[in-house]
Amino acid sequence: MSNFKRASVSGGASRQNILAPLRETQIVGSKPLLPAEILSLILDHVTASDLIHFAQVSKRMKEMVYDDTRWVQRLRLMGCWNEAEARKRAEASWRKRAESQGLPHEEQAERVGIGVNGDRPAAAGSQRARAASESVLDAGWEQVSLSANGTIQLGSNQKTDVNDGFSAVPPSPYASTILPSRPKVQDPLARLNIFSHVRSKRGHARQEYGKIHGALNIYYIDAVACKDHTTAVVFRIYRDPNHQAQMLANLSRFSTSDISQGWHERQEKLQHLIGAFETAVAHEFEQALQTEDIDGRLRKYGHVLTTLNGGQKGVDLFITNSPVVARKKELGDPMECLRLGHSGSISLDESQRFFAHLTTSFNEQIAVMDRVFPASVNAAVIFVRRVGSEVLLEYLSTLFDEAHRVSSEAYLKAVSGTYLQSLHMAKALRPSKDTNDEFYEEVDRIVANAFELHIDLYLKEEYSYFKRKSEAEVGEWERQLSEQDASMQSLYMSNVNRQADKRDFLTSFKKVVMMPVNVLPTFPLSSPFGGKSATAKALVNGENLESSQTPSQLSTRPSTPSMINGARGADRSTTPIPEPPTTELAAKAAIMSSRLEGIRSLFSIEIALNLVHTAKAAIERAAVFYRAQSQFGEDARRQCQHIFVLLLQILGMRHIKAGFDQAVDHLASYDPKEIQNHGHTEVKPLVTFLELVNVGDLIQQMLDVFYEQEMVATRLTDRNDFLDPAVKEKKRFEQMLDERVAAGLNKGIEVLMTEVEFVCATTQKADDFNPDASGNPSPDVMDIGPSETARKIVEIVSSHTRMLIGSTDKNMLDVFNQEVGLRTFTALCKHLKRQRISVAGSIKLISDMNHYFTYIQTLKNQNLLQYFIALRELAQIYLVGAEDAKELATIIADGDRFQGIFRAEDVYEYAGRRADWFQIRPKVDRALYGYGCCVM
Repeated sequence: MSNFKRASVSGGASRQNILAPLRETQIVGSKPLLPAEILSLILDHVTASDLIHFAQVSKRMKEMVYDDTRWVQRLRLMGCWNEAEARKRAEASWRKRAESQGLPHEEQAERVGIGVNGDRPAAAGSQRARAASESVLDAGWEQVSLSANGTIQLGSNQKTDVNDGFSAVPPSPYASTILPSRPKVQDPLARLNIFSHVRSKRGHARQEYGKIHGALNIYYIDAVACKDHTTAVVFRIYRDPNHQAQMLANLSRFSTSDISQGWHERQEKLQHLIGAFETAVAHEFEQALQTEDIDGRLRKYGHVLTTLNGGQKGVDLFITNSPVVARKKELGDPMECLRLGHSGSISLDESQRFFAHLTTSFNEQIAVMDRVFPASVNAAVIFVRRVGSEVLLEYLSTLFDEAHRVSSEAYLKAVSGTYLQSLHMAKALRPSKDTNDEFYEEVDRIVANAFELHIDLYLKEEYSYFKRKSEAEVGEWERQLSEQDASMQSLYMSNVNRQADKRDFLTSFKKVVMMPVNVLPTFPLSSPFGGKSATAKALVNGENLESSQTPSQLSTRPSTPSMINGARGADRSTTPIPEPPTTELAAKAAIMSSRLEGIRSLFSIEIALNLVHTAKAAIERAAVFYRAQSQFGEDARRQCQHIFVLLLQILGMRHIKAGFDQAVDHLASYDPKEIQNHGHTEVKPLVTFLELVNVGDLIQQMLDVFYEQEMVATRLTDRNDFLDPAVKEKKRFEQMLDERVAAGLNKGIEVLMTEVEFVCATTQKADDFNPDASGNPSPDVMDIGPSETARKIVEIVSSHTRMLIGSTDKNMLDVFNQEVGLRTFTALCKHLKRQRISVAGSIKLISDMNHYFTYIQTLKNQNLLQYFIALRELAQIYLVGAEDAKELATIIADGDRFQGIFRAEDVYEYAGRRADWFQIRPKVDRALYGYGCCVM
């Protein structure tokens, strides 16, 4: 809005003109005030000198300019403000004032509290008067001249106090009578340490900034205004390079507080001046480096560069010309590792020499850098970064690429071996003096970065290599088995006239087993396998097996040929091959016999041992990354678990399980009637199968030792974590092995019982239990011992049950013994029903039953013992004479006598095998069922 003000009118002539008052009217306009936010934004882009002029406009402008936060911002840009220190000083000042005046805290806060602008609120007119006459920053572009004594002379028209950056400028033109004070001249050397005199004090930020401004502004203005850096005031006042570097560093720091218009161009000019100075000093530093003047010029200019900007330029020059970087080819050639290795392999001796030379050269250069640069530079960290990126990474990358091109095995050994050597090198590197843990952390990070590019490929290649090698090992084993089986069949069928035996084809076909067989490598096993835990541990650790066993643990079984020079079992046995049969039936019987003898070799300890050693090498290589607690240690741990899982899968499902399945098929084809020689007390197929069970148990113990040593002891897996893949697969492997053994033992028991029945049918004489059947009178002296058949049966059964002692756990052994005992009991019952027993022959029968009972007692199975107690009691019914038929009926009817095993009907059936049964049967029936009785 405009306000109209009428002007005074003089003279009478003007009254006659009606428009005269309008012409003489003056329009007085009042402009609205700018908002404080816009004014504050404008002040943010004004130079410090112009801010002081702006503060003289009005009280409101002064309050905005003198606001403490505005100057705190500039101090923070230069890194001169410490908020914690400022808060501490303010609290100390507040407590001191409160204690001196004795006022309550609330009243003291109101009366002497800190205002928004950092000044204490004025309580009287004298305070306002003092605030109005405070000095302000020196303004303008000062005229600087150099006097003869090196001090700065200022013009008479300047009002600058160089000590604190303020001058006594009158706040208004009406105070022009106040004369400006004579400026003081500060010592040039004192300006070098001006930042050390700045304090963080609330309410005094403007004064603290004024110290810096008064000391450095004149140099800053000259530096950005000069056209030739040689004419700069800073180089004319300061002659010592250290002083020049310190002042240039101060100016660079001071330029960060320049936020006014054109600050970017001014900073570029200043940096150009600093760059010219740095280039000149770097040239001198490089010349001193070539002359190896370490403690002289090199040390001097190294400190100058450090003072200027931290010494980065000097450190880079030193590292670039150091032997570690400049002559890195002399440290070692990665191709030597491949040239000195065998075909497809690698020699890590050359890489070890490379790391040794690198460590020695690095430590020597660090000792020199400690003499050249101050401790604040932390040159060791910069040096190790350059060495890692330009020397170590280049060497390892070349080595890994070439090794991967040569073979997977060379690549795997190179990555794992050099990583371990790198860790040893990291421990041997010597940091510079006064270096904290940052150096070792940087070394670890550099080593990790060098291997980070290859770790994923390495872990994947480790798994793939183990899988390929394991499958090839098992595949070669299966191929040789097939070839041997084919050659064996060809040999036995070479003399067979197939046309002559064509009619017997169907019956002979049943005796053919189509699965291949091979020989078992010669690994000594003890009997009854008491030392297999030590044997398994020795096999896993690659120790000498023969020296680790006592003579009592050595096996007495004949050995079969082992793999020699890569050929597994060139001959099936040490005995010469007999003459091939001439008939097809005899040839196929020979083939069946050969396969049954070869059950023990359906899977090999040698194959299992090779797979375990291959897995051990792979896991040990990968575990290096986990034990070092590197950033990819968890990936390495998981890959070790996957390798162990793959080992169990290949060794279990493809090798052991297939072998057990073939063994069960071979056992199913066994027929004792086709075996000509039954003079042994062992069922040969079952014996060989039990040996196969022992081999499987030894393999399982090898895996247990491997699991404990390589997986649990190294913390690659936790046996208590049921979700761990290694734990789950190990339990699955053990379950598979138990199932296969159980299936084989079940089939083996059937074979054993078939042999028992065959022995009973072929060796039991008719006059053993009925001497009168032979027609010879009863001898005066009678043999009351067990029969030959009973002895053979006990020998056969006991020899097979003893073989499992020590080769399996107690629970499975008890189940096996109980099953054998029950089936033996059933076979004896069937055999008893086929005999004719007289009273005189019952003595031999009772002796046989006592012999069976004595053997069953050794099994220590009370449940099984009850059956043979009942069987022994059953033999008593044949001892009762014909005249005591009533007593016989009482025995038959006594159910408790037979432990509930036999019912009265069963006992009555067994009583029918008496030789005089048809004579005493009416009496027995009468006593049992009342036949022939009548009711009176």
